[in-house]
Amino acid sequence: MFSARSLFQEIVDNDASYRLFCSIAASGEAQGGWENGRIAALLPDSQRALAPKVARHGADEDKHGRIFGALLRKRGLTPVEIPAATDYTMLLERRGIGLAHDKLRRDEPLSERDVVTYLAHSRVTEQRAAEQMVLLRRYFGDHPEVGRAVRMICHDEENHLAYCHEELLRLARAGHGRAIQRTLRECALAEIAVHRDVSLAVMARMGRILGWSRARSALLRAGIAALYGYERLFGWRRMVSLAMPERRNALGGPATAAPEFA
Repeated sequence: MFSARSLFQEIVDNDASYRLFCSIAASGEAQGGWENGRIAALLPDSQRALAPKVARHGADEDKHGRIFGALLRKRGLTPVEIPAATDYTMLLERRGIGLAHDKLRRDEPLSERDVVTYLAHSRVTEQRAAEQMVLLRRYFGDHPEVGRAVRMICHDEENHLAYCHEELLRLARAGHGRAIQRTLRECALAEIAVHRDVSLAVMARMGRILGWSRARSALLRAGIAALYGYERLFGWRRMVSLAMPERRNALGGPATAAPEFA
């Protein structure tokens, strides 16, 4: 029966599709690691206390990239070039979401408004990441090849989401509430469109690799379109709400090391 579990199992079982999946994931995590590292270095004096947490966020993302690379090496595979249509991070940047890489490459301090932009962007994208990893943990947390990696990354993504909630609430109390809500809404509406486009691009490539029938490919496209329709009407609201998390100071310590995959 067609399901999220069977779909992912099919991708994992085929070397070519698994190679593409891990390559896309590793690239996105590495980009996130670089971005957070630069943001930590460029924080304004008024937000310097946030630097260790931003740096920890970046270290976690970089670790995730190394984990996906290790999963590839374990199977004797090397990364493939990422198709532009599947580059989630860069597609968001082209829509003006988050802090542009050109800004991060300059050695100019960020403003408090930039910090709001960064955290709002992170709150939206970490919602997506946390949800996806919870789904993978539910189905593959005990998988002999990827289970350990899935559990570790899922825990980290939930920490990242908690951190974003807590820091945005802190900034809201400091007078940035309206800017936060406006930026969150802009990010959420852009993210759901980019997620749809990336999902369609990834599934099209997976379908060619795995030889899916036209009917199956059409069913997947319909499912992606239906999810986008729901998120465009209602689902985006879950990405803009703020609540004090149960995990307080979730990024208050050092990043854990990436595990070895023999």
